[in-house]
Amino acid sequence: MYTATKLPRTSALFISALLGGMIFTSCASSQQTASKSAPQIAANDGVNQLTAHENNISQKAEAAPIARSRPQLIKKAAISLTVNSVDRTVDAVSQIINQQQGDLIGLKQQQPKNDNPRYTATIQLRIPEDRLEPTLEQLAKLGTVNSRNITAEDVGDRIVDFQARLTNLQKTEANLQKIMDRAGSVRDVLSVSQELSNVRQTIEQIDAQLKNLKNQVAYSTITLNLEAAVSSTSPQPALGLQVKETWNNSTHSLRAFSVGLLKLGIWLIVYSPYLLTFVAVVYGFRRWRRTHSPRLTQTPESTISD
Repeated sequence: MYTATKLPRTSALFISALLGGMIFTSCASSQQTASKSAPQIAANDGVNQLTAHENNISQKAEAAPIARSRPQLIKKAAISLTVNSVDRTVDAVSQIINQQQGDLIGLKQQQPKNDNPRYTATIQLRIPEDRLEPTLEQLAKLGTVNSRNITAEDVGDRIVDFQARLTNLQKTEANLQKIMDRAGSVRDVLSVSQELSNVRQTIEQIDAQLKNLKNQVAYSTITLNLEAAVSSTSPQPALGLQVKETWNNSTHSLRAFSVGLLKLGIWLIVYSPYLLTFVAVVYGFRRWRRTHSPRLTQTPESTISD
């Protein structure tokens, strides 16, 4: 009786221990799997959030406007002058540029020609925006003003839009960097790295456009056209140049004259039969006239009596 009751109790304990071990092992493996897949799930969620974030960049730019205190104007001016001396005026313009802390960005001088006997020059300069009017006044004193105009373009809205987009992209770049630090697999790292590269490229493009607009706003451009008041004559060449030019002209004339004589000789040779015939006709006609002339046919007696 004692043995019969002890065997069932021992087998029950063994079965209970076996089931407990299986449950513990399955729980441990599920926890390990969950811990290994956590970075991958986080990386995928981050990439999905990035796509949604890029689609809403324009909406965020409108929701976060940047206040501006004054209009952002790109000013361009053009002035045309008639001056006594173009060379001296160009030197005076260089001094004005230095005084106004500007830059000379273009100079084109044109010598007098047959169709335009006046000496002209075109100068392009860049001046700080707040010194545009004083510079134009100084330039107008250099000669007689023929024309003068100023144009302005407001680019304030474009600057605000670029600044808002740049701010949002910089935030996106920071979030992508955090996601990349948490990414586990190589595939996730490459995916986030590609998105991060695209965002950085866009940031660089927008930043370059923004700097270009701000530079055009900060500095105004002036196009100055100069024209001499009277037609300028070319200076007298040196004696050596005159002698050389005369020698070249004379030798050229001699060569042309020799070629002309040679051509004339060829023509005479070709037409010589006709010329000889014409000369023979003239000679025969003159002899005929001498023979039949009344004065030449008088007798010697009549000549003596006279």
